[in-house]
Amino acid sequence: MSEFVFLYRGGERALTPEQVQQNLPKWTAWFKDLAAKGHVVDRGQPLEHVGKVVNPAKMVVDGPFAEAKDVIGGYTLIKARDLAAAAELAKGCPYLDRGGSVEVRPVLKLDM
Repeated sequence: MSEFVFLYRGGERALTPEQVQQNLPKWTAWFKDLAAKGHVVDRGQPLEHVGKVVNPAKMVVDGPFAEAKDVIGGYTLIKARDLAAAAELAKGCPYLDRGGSVEVRPVLKLDM
């Protein structure tokens, strides 16, 4: 099995406390299912909507991105047979119901 990162992009930004409570059981069920099948390496965390970007000129600017659809809202580290299997697992993500997308990226292992 290889490791993959799910990057949660875009989606509706401002959730009311009621919406958070409605979404939480969906996320819990999805993670429980992934974990029961041995796919979860690190559940990850949601990310704040602020940050900084350091560019090649070593200038630090407010970030992370100008386009809301490009903002990464969180991540999860999973393991799966291959990229196709990891992408199939991402199809069950509750974030998709909120207009977001899940970018699935293989983790490149370096021997250092």
